[in-house]
Amino acid sequence: MTWQDGLTAALILVLAVAAGAVIHAILFAIARRLALRGEGEVGDRLVEYVRRPAGLILPLIAIQLFFPLLTAYLPPPLFMALRHALGLGLIAGVAWLVIAASHVIDDALGVRYRLDVRDNLAARRIHTQARLLRRTITVLIIILTIGVMLMTFPQVRELGASVLASAGLAGIVVGFAARPVLQNLIAGVQIAIAQPIRIDDVVIVEGEWGRIEEITATYVVVRIWDQRRLIVPLNYFIEHTFQNWTRTDAEILGTVFLFVDYTVPVEEVRQELHRLLEENDKWDRRAWGLVVTDATDRAVQLRALMSAADAGTAWDLRCEVREQLIAYLQERHPDGLPRIRAEVESTAG
Repeated sequence: MTWQDGLTAALILVLAVAAGAVIHAILFAIARRLALRGEGEVGDRLVEYVRRPAGLILPLIAIQLFFPLLTAYLPPPLFMALRHALGLGLIAGVAWLVIAASHVIDDALGVRYRLDVRDNLAARRIHTQARLLRRTITVLIIILTIGVMLMTFPQVRELGASVLASAGLAGIVVGFAARPVLQNLIAGVQIAIAQPIRIDDVVIVEGEWGRIEEITATYVVVRIWDQRRLIVPLNYFIEHTFQNWTRTDAEILGTVFLFVDYTVPVEEVRQELHRLLEENDKWDRRAWGLVVTDATDRAVQLRALMSAADAGTAWDLRCEVREQLIAYLQERHPDGLPRIRAEVESTAG
């Protein structure tokens, strides 16, 4: 190959890339204008996600169209190497495009089903399914893409044939090595279908109260009430017991326990609790009550029950009612605190 042939081949490649880039710019300029004219956000996000993988695919397609012209200017080994590289690039570009399209579907569901509304149970269910399935599909596409790219190399195909000849031992070794990954992938599919947890669910995991902040392909992020993050493997929620406070709805019952003296009139405290709840907008008016749940040799245990729309509201309501009941006892029944009674007998004689 002479330097003139090399220069001609380079010019053909540059022209092909330039043609692909120009087509890409024109197509996405039109697509962006059409998206801006639309009323929703999905079209704009579609253009944004697809733009980058298309920026790789369109020039490669243009090179593919110009490629027959290179046969007269490149030696066969270099020509075959470039064609192989072009095929690898197209495989990677198509995989990138499919993954980007899955992000568009996720965003479209996010626009259709919003999480920032009060009754978001259906939205959380759909978001959880979409994100888990998208991440599982992304992992599978990446694995499949790498496998297809490797199989384009003759040496790898020969290695694959030799591995298949001893598939029993290789399968056992690979199975043990990939068991955590496979467990999490299977757990992700199970969670997406059965949905023991969803995005923004209130859960208690390992004794910690928090909300499901993120569900990835391998782990779950639980945002603890004090802003810590608990990272839990995905299969934990399949193999272990945990509490989900918003499995069917967010409504919850809260309790306040007080220890008072036997002389405290329970009915008056009950009426005071009802009055406090009526004045508190955090109470959702579904349920309330005050009963004696225990009586020891020193005190009586009162349990105040109240309902709220969600766990966060119930916590605030419980704290406020507890403070107000203590203030009521201090003001109306100052002798109502638990006390120790003793009788002293005189032994003088």
